[in-house]
Amino acid sequence: MNDETQGETGKLDVSQRHKVLWPSLSEVFSSPSYFLAFGLGSGLLRPGSGTWGSILAALLWPLLSTLPWGVLGVLILVSFVVGCVVCDQAGKRLGVDDHVGMVWDEMVAVWMLFWVLPQNLPVLILGFVLFRFFDVTKPYPIRTLDARLKGGFGVMMDDVLAALFAWVLTLGILLVLSYLGVGV
Repeated sequence: MNDETQGETGKLDVSQRHKVLWPSLSEVFSSPSYFLAFGLGSGLLRPGSGTWGSILAALLWPLLSTLPWGVLGVLILVSFVVGCVVCDQAGKRLGVDDHVGMVWDEMVAVWMLFWVLPQNLPVLILGFVLFRFFDVTKPYPIRTLDARLKGGFGVMMDDVLAALFAWVLTLGILLVLSYLGVGV
């Protein structure tokens, strides 16, 4: 395989590690589905595209968290639905169901997680780290769900489940710390 392969509107480079086509920067910024699916461009950063997208989501959280709780919930739900559509479109264009650079799923999952966690920095950092752990390691049933669900919905759902795992474990840790008299 060559290091570069001609893409739809420009050159796409081939990641030797993942053997997938990567859209060019100009393609990501000229295509609404690529722009969102690739996390406003953060998914082009390598290595660790998912972590970069998650970091961008966390950096946007202080702005998003100023919205009323219900409005924010609706915005996150709409972001999930839009993610199902744009990740499906981008995946089809790239020929890869869940391209490593598509990080909108991580971004929405981080927002979902932060939306339901206590709003203090140590708790959000703990939740973030646990989310990345579950998203990267994909323990059962996340791995099974990831393998079975296809298309944009599948892309989004494994990250939602990783966020759910992170939320439950974060709350469990907070409960134990509270029981031990350690405030966070």
